[in-house]
Amino acid sequence: MITGLCVWALYVTRSYPDVISRLSFATAYPALALLALTLAVGPWRTLQGKPAVLSLDLRRDIGIWAGIAGIFHAIVGQCVHLRGRPWLYYVYDGKEPHLFPLRHDLFGAANFTGLGAALVLLALLAMSNDASLRQMGAPKWKGWQRWNYASFGLTALHCFLYQLGVENQKLPFIIAAILCIATAAILQCAGYRRRA
Repeated sequence: MITGLCVWALYVTRSYPDVISRLSFATAYPALALLALTLAVGPWRTLQGKPAVLSLDLRRDIGIWAGIAGIFHAIVGQCVHLRGRPWLYYVYDGKEPHLFPLRHDLFGAANFTGLGAALVLLALLAMSNDASLRQMGAPKWKGWQRWNYASFGLTALHCFLYQLGVENQKLPFIIAAILCIATAAILQCAGYRRRA
């Protein structure tokens, strides 16, 4: 419900002229915040002196919503800048002479990091259930779940590449992204130091 309200608030307050741009923007920040929150739950428990647990329902539920929002953002985002030609997010147009066809400019880097994050989220979303935990066993399942760190890192890169290099986002949204990322990173470091 909270995620839906955040998406709705961002959607109705944007001045973008079309639904696709609004949906892309409105799902980006809630997905980032939810992903950061998944990484904050464990360290927060550790800092409160609670024991580490393999699977926590709260963290899993937040992760599921982060995955849904992030994947939805990735799908909708493929239609914002190059309407009807989503492959051009990743390869150069054949009309442009490039020795290496994969996009290696800022726009391409922003899109490849976003795609990588979305693919990891999709895999984690598929495994975020008790059946996968039982089938894989605790160590293997937890090993896969640790890919959330990679998804978070790729998401952070994607966010800043888009904010600063592609869209020139407004300062409040840059600050919000920095706060989400910094809070998760600080809590992770503090939790690690407490456990060590």
